[in-house]
Amino acid sequence: MVSHERDRLDQALAFLGNSLLAPLSQTGQMGLDEGFWRTFPSFESSEVRAALDRMARIVRRVASSDDAVSEVSVEFTHLFVGPPRPAAAPWETAYRTDGHVGFGAATVDMQQRLERLKLKVSNKNRQYADHVGLELLYLSELLRRAGEGDEECAQEAPAFAAKMGEWVPALRERIAHEASGGYYEGIADVALALLACV
Repeated sequence: MVSHERDRLDQALAFLGNSLLAPLSQTGQMGLDEGFWRTFPSFESSEVRAALDRMARIVRRVASSDDAVSEVSVEFTHLFVGPPRPAAAPWETAYRTDGHVGFGAATVDMQQRLERLKLKVSNKNRQYADHVGLELLYLSELLRRAGEGDEECAQEAPAFAAKMGEWVPALRERIAHEASGGYYEGIADVALALLACV
């Protein structure tokens, strides 16, 4: 992948990672602009283009509501926060175990990966390190550093994307089950398509 594409891919993954860490009511409304998704880079991937087209259709429908930000924020809370617990647990551990949510092997693995890159998780929601949003941000950072010539990060990025590709489809299915055709099903579709581009 050429440097310019890697830069754009790291930014795209960072946007999606941040979108999965906090509701729209806290992050801004850019994601509710149909034009944003129509101009989002597809990296010459038909799968990414299809996911972006679907996301643009979802946004067109959602944004027609009088209170779209609140509705999408409620969807976020239902899926990723609860009560009583998230309907679609956003942590890798939940998909690597029998549904256990909490501090697991995937959490420890991510903490070690973050420490190796001298990164620190600093979020007011105190998420486990294996949160899908944090993992997408980590992958974004790998690509950014690879673009600066870090060979170790360049080698790790595709392997890490493949590792995410092992469990994010199950998260996407859970999201689809709980909020079919919703904003976050679209976000998950775009994320999965982008993982295949790394």
